[in-house]
Formats: sequence, C-alpha cells, structure tokens
Amino acid sequence: MIDFSLSEDLRDIQARARKFAQEEILPIAAEYDRKAEVPPGIVQKAKAAGLLNVTIPKEYGGMSYGALQSAMIAEELGAACAGISITILVNGLALTPIMLFGNEEQKEKFLRPVAEGAKLAAFCLTEREAGSDAGSIKTTALPDGDDLVINGQKCFVTSGSLASVLVVFAQTDPERGPRGVSTIVVPADTPGIRVVKVEDKMGQRASNTAELAFENVRVPQANLLGKRGRGFGIALETLDFGRSGVAALSVGLARAALEHATKYAKERQQFRAPIINNQAVAFMLADMAMKIEAARLLTWQAAWSADQGIKATAKSAMAKCFASDTAMQVTTDAVQILGGVGYMKDNPVEKLMRDAKLLQIYEGTNQIQRMVIARQLGK
Repeated sequence: MIDFSLSEDLRDIQARARKFAQEEILPIAAEYDRKAEVPPGIVQKAKAAGLLNVTIPKEYGGMSYGALQSAMIAEELGAACAGISITILVNGLALTPIMLFGNEEQKEKFLRPVAEGAKLAAFCLTEREAGSDAGSIKTTALPDGDDLVINGQKCFVTSGSLASVLVVFAQTDPERGPRGVSTIVVPADTPGIRVVKVEDKMGQRASNTAELAFENVRVPQANLLGKRGRGFGIALETLDFGRSGVAALSVGLARAALEHATKYAKERQQFRAPIINNQAVAFMLADMAMKIEAARLLTWQAAWSADQGIKATAKSAMAKCFASDTAMQVTTDAVQILGGVGYMKDNPVEKLMRDAKLLQIYEGTNQIQRMVIARQLGK
C-alpha cells in the first residue's frame, strides 16, 4: 500500500529547515537581492543548523541524508529565497563528484575540509560555447609529467568567486571529444586562476555566479577523479543526482507565490467583495494549487526512487522540468493576481517571478529535460 504520510524523521527535518528559512533567510532576502551578494555568515549558519552538505556522509562532515530528506530541506529554503538557498544547496552538488568518484585520499584531502569547515565548492562545467552541449567543452587539462596543466574558461559558475575548491571538467584527450573529458579537483587558490567577472543577474541575485579563467593552472594528476576520460559521465550522473533538489526548490518558491497571492485575493476588495470571490481569480488560484501539489508528488517520487537505488533518470528529469515550469507559471499568475502591486520591487512576488526563471535554465534546461525523458521512453 502506498503511504503518503511523512515519517517523524522527515517531519523533524522539514520543521528544522522551515524554522531556519523563516528566521535566517526570509528577513534578509530582499536586502541581499538588492545588493546582489551572498549574505555573510549564512553558509556557516546553515552548517550549524545541519542544513549544509546534507547528502555528504557523516564521516566526511555531512549529514548522510538521502534524496527525499534533502528535498524536504530544499522546498523549505526555496520558499524563503531561491538565491540564498541555491548557495547552500549547490554546495552538495559540487562535492558530489568527489563523494561518488573520489578515492579515500581525495576525500580526505578535499571533501572533508570543505564539508567540515563550511567552505564553498563550485561545479565548473559550462562554457560560453558549451552549455547544453556539455560534451563540446574546450577547456583542456593536458598531462605534463606528474601534473595536468589546465587552460580555458568556465562561465555561470555558482559560488565561483567564493569557493575554496573547484571541480573542473576539461579535455585531457581533446581528439576524443566527449570521451576525452575528465574531472579534476582544483584548489581555488592555485596560481593561474582568475575571476573574469561576477555576473549581474536578473534573478537569484543573492547567489554568486562567476566566470573563471584558467591560465596554465598546474595541479597533480593525483587530483583526477575516477578514470581519465570519464568526466562526461561523471557530470551527467552528478546532475542526475541533483535534479530532485532543483525540483523541490521550485516547489517551495511556487508555494510562497501561491501563499502571497491567496492572502492578497482574500484581502483585496473590488466591486464590494474580496477578489477571491471572482471566479476568474479563484480558478487561477485553484490551478496554481493543483500544479504545486502535482509537482511536489513528482519530486518526492523521484527522490524516493533515488533513495531506493532505482534508476531515476526520467523521473528526476520530469520532476525538475515540471516543477520549474510550475514555478514560472505560478509566479507569473501571482503577479497577475496582485496587478500593479505585484509588479513593484517592494512586493515579494516580483522577486519570486525573477527568481523562478533561472530554475528552468540551470542544471539542464527544460528543453534538455524533455530530450532526456523522450530518450528514456524510446529505450
């Protein structure tokens, strides 16, 4: 029999994440959106609350949580601020290649200090000419004795200018195309790494997004994760692992927009009655609520499948795609329900709408998610 009730453990995690989101994130969300900065100390506070690097094993400084536990956290944080939340959540994504493919020496050298020390890590995959087509990356990491010498640029790197450790995807055998891509752990203070710029984004402005240049960056070949030439597969598996988190974040953001829109519709009087009594508005709210519930259940199913060891490539793609599309639609409708008020910078739904757009783009655009789903159907 299917049981949709949450266990006591999941309810406790949900409550702890909600308390942190409402007390530590929501009160400063608008301020740091305006500043376009990551709030100082927020990562350390998340660590103290047990909400950072949650999928990393406890023996390396994490919480040993599964995907469903992580999704509970992501929804609650996402309801407060997607920008601040993604800084906290994406750290686990950046560390996932080390967790899944690193040897014991690499885990001790890179995973433990970052996870235990509440430091930031960054996932360096995308390039200007290699976005959705990640196999076309041009950054090289060519062998030179016992070292690899890295040259190239990476863009749209979350926490790029703040991270202490970079997980870099580069061509170790350029003539082999996607089969020549490898994954290398690079300390961010290695000589030759330069921050080209920090992006000025439309939404999720309270996160750091940077472009990085690698100019003759020399690291030991011992920093190579997994087998040489397996980098493209490592990237895909890592992204697969994290998509239910983006879905859950989307659900939380959409939930916040629905709450604002419902409250306004109950209070706003037009034609001598609350506008929620107007069927046109009421049906919009009903559609928003239905989509959010469907997105949450799809997200939970994808996360649960991952926890059971069931291959969840299609389910996680469905969850990410549907939930982020829902977030965009719900926030757009929330602005519409609030009218001119909702379009103003001092109203939360304006920010929610800007933040929602990026959910359809990062960690695989929703067009790519539909391609993944279609390919799985064709097997």
